[in-house]
Amino acid sequence: MLSVIPAQNEQHAIAIANDTIYGLNASVFTNDVERARDVARQLRSGTVGHNAFRNRLRHCVRRLQAIGIGREGGTEGLHPFLETKTVILEGRPAAY
Repeated sequence: MLSVIPAQNEQHAIAIANDTIYGLNASVFTNDVERARDVARQLRSGTVGHNAFRNRLRHCVRRLQAIGIGREGGTEGLHPFLETKTVILEGRPAAY
């Protein structure tokens, strides 16, 4: 299922995308790899695909917001305070 909501600009689209209790997967559609990376960094989503729904099970999945279970004790106690993100781009940004 795909939900399409009109946005006034890029920042408004990011605000709409982040205004949910869910955050498992998102996609950014653009031919500009740098822009895709920049937008992906602002999305509160465990995985962000570039120009497609992308989910590779070998990558870590961090479920954000209302999905997932926090752990206490040991290093697991730190995990609720971290936001791991997988960004799958079609190319390599110049900064890498």
